[in-house]
Amino acid sequence: MSDHQKNAFVTHTLDRTRSLEGVPLASFRRRTIAWSIDFLLLATVSGAAWIQSITALFNEHGDAAAQAESGFSPFHSFGSLLLVVLYFGLATYWGHGKTLGKKLMGIRVISLVGERLTLWQCIERGLGYGASALEAGFGFWQYFIHHNRQTVHDRIAETIVVRDTALDPRTLHPRQRAALQASGVQLEPDEPPSPAVIAATQDADTI
Repeated sequence: MSDHQKNAFVTHTLDRTRSLEGVPLASFRRRTIAWSIDFLLLATVSGAAWIQSITALFNEHGDAAAQAESGFSPFHSFGSLLLVVLYFGLATYWGHGKTLGKKLMGIRVISLVGERLTLWQCIERGLGYGASALEAGFGFWQYFIHHNRQTVHDRIAETIVVRDTALDPRTLHPRQRAALQASGVQLEPDEPPSPAVIAATQDADTI
């Protein structure tokens, strides 16, 4: 292999991203409500004495009582950030893209680089919340700027958030169905997609 070939850019996600083209994305409202549910759960859990003791070990003063009085702040200390990363990372991984909040809101995180989310992707995404929270949460508001509705933590982990319920399988191309089902999305068996859906997807393939 020549030096030129070694240094040439190679895409490793083209097949995966093309298979997801046209899949309905989660709305900002659903994502915000899901995050709020998860945050409330974290705030409740953080009040437990054993959680306070663990997070206090990583805080500057190691004072669990002081943290309890000040309330839960996910990005205020290393201990709180660790709790956020562990919750969102492990819950997303074990839930196959769904935390409790996302499950209740019918949305799911899926990978842009493989059929299944890896543990490292989920941990990266959890860490990415800190980056999204910077500059008055500008990373979250980038949802409205990015063409694929990706926030900063989505882009860090190479993920998107899709609707997990209320999808009409008849509006999905077989390639989209296969990609979603491989990611864990449950679709009811139904009629084949309409000719218009297949034609539209084939036209996109030729671009």
